[in-house]
Amino acid sequence: MSGPARAGVFIYAKDLSRLAGFYESLLGMSRAHTAADLVVLCSPDIQLTLHAIPAAIAASISISSPPEKREDAALKFFFTVPSIAQAAARAPALGGEVLPDQWQGPGFRACNATDPEGNIFQVRESGA
Repeated sequence: MSGPARAGVFIYAKDLSRLAGFYESLLGMSRAHTAADLVVLCSPDIQLTLHAIPAAIAASISISSPPEKREDAALKFFFTVPSIAQAAARAPALGGEVLPDQWQGPGFRACNATDPEGNIFQVRESGA
């Protein structure tokens, strides 16, 4: 992806390094920019911008292990992966989880997943 992204997702992170590593590894994204409080990850489809929560606020946030799922969020983003089974096998080592319930959509299979901070997103596999 050259130049500014036309679309993307912005996520605030308590543990910026861990969250960036999770999405980078699980989704095969590459780093376009890294700063002390910001990591920008890119794929051919989307840009993911991760921004560190300010330290004073982050200190008041507790993330359990495994993280509590943030199921009441108004937004949920999705990523297409080559294989849901491979994503499910990799996610725990990265601090996340691909949930077992799957459903069919037009031309894809999907399921929910959580990142190391409990954010819920969806992984999709094409061709189902």
